[in-house]
Amino acid sequence: MIHYFKAIIMGLVLAIGLGLSIPGSVQGEHPRDMGGWEIDGAYNKLYDPAEFESFKGTVVKIKEMAPMAGMSKGVILWVKERREEEIIRVDVCPIWFAKLRETGIRRGEFVYVKGVFVEIDGEDVFMASKIKKGDWQFKVRLTKDGTPFWTMGPEQLAKERAAK
Repeated sequence: MIHYFKAIIMGLVLAIGLGLSIPGSVQGEHPRDMGGWEIDGAYNKLYDPAEFESFKGTVVKIKEMAPMAGMSKGVILWVKERREEEIIRVDVCPIWFAKLRETGIRRGEFVYVKGVFVEIDGEDVFMASKIKKGDWQFKVRLTKDGTPFWTMGPEQLAKERAAK
């Protein structure tokens, strides 16, 4: 009986070490329930690549919150736009894709943000595709069509992250 349990444990260790899928595991893939962040969801459908814009400013606030009712939390920035002195809410990504500390974005930093403006509950919101500060950048969507990185498979995501 002990040999049976050792064999099971060794098999699990080997499977995990090789990165093989185990039922219930999300290693190497995104969660099945994207919490409203799915590509065909109401939130993502707001992103229109034909409306692509950019602006520069200073990050004045960072918070983890749901962008729309019923969604899971995301990383949200408030950026004071340089020319207009306006504070713009910038939706970045779901926290299950990248937690706040993993984005590399900090309060007080000057950033260059690319994406599109949308309206959510009567508020103008900027849905980011890319955030740059100096030589560093954090990409979350394809510029050409707005495809969210969190909906990509591991190979496509690695390719997009490697691209400049």
